Amino acid sequence: MRDPDIQPLPLETTKALALLDKFHLRPNAFVAVHAGASFPGRRWQPERFAAAIDRISAETGLDVPLVGSPDENEVVEKILAAAKTRIVNLVGALPLETLPALFKQARLFLGNDSGPMHMAAAVGTPVVGLFGLQSPVHWGPVGVPSIAVSPAMPCDCVGGDLCERPDPNKACCVWRLEADTVVDAVLQLLARTEMAPEAVV
Repeated sequence: MRDPDIQPLPLETTKALALLDKFHLRPNAFVAVHAGASFPGRRWQPERFAAAIDRISAETGLDVPLVGSPDENEVVEKILAAAKTRIVNLVGALPLETLPALFKQARLFLGNDSGPMHMAAAVGTPVVGLFGLQSPVHWGPVGVPSIAVSPAMPCDCVGGDLCERPDPNKACCVWRLEADTVVDAVLQLLARTEMAPEAVV
């Protein structure tokens, strides 16, 4: 089976580069973060995303834009309110067809197990994916340097009535991940891929 492979169209790359320039983001010098997911139990907590972003920014000097669809604004606003560092909010700022071109320019992708995570992997961007009950072996990113972060199992339920185990799509296990664990994975993957070339061409 072939690994997924997406090559952004030149027009979409032009759009992505224009957006990066507008927000003073340099190609291959930012970590694209997607904090959304189809079910709340698969979304890592906004305050932990904020804590992770603060440490990533402080320790690497990389910029951090948030990406996603307009219906994820509530989650993003919570991250922006909790974070101390500069975050560029690109949620709803670009259409779906331009998103792969933006990911192609990223130094790394960090986000929940979701469509954008697989999209980032398909364009060749290193990925740190956050998983709960769903199996990274079956649903993790493929074809690129990646780290799948998931809590030890079995776990005590932290989702209350929201958690509907054993359905991995409705379990809240990802909430057990600590910010330091996620940041350590990001730093490890950045170190492994530090010779990554500029993405523009």
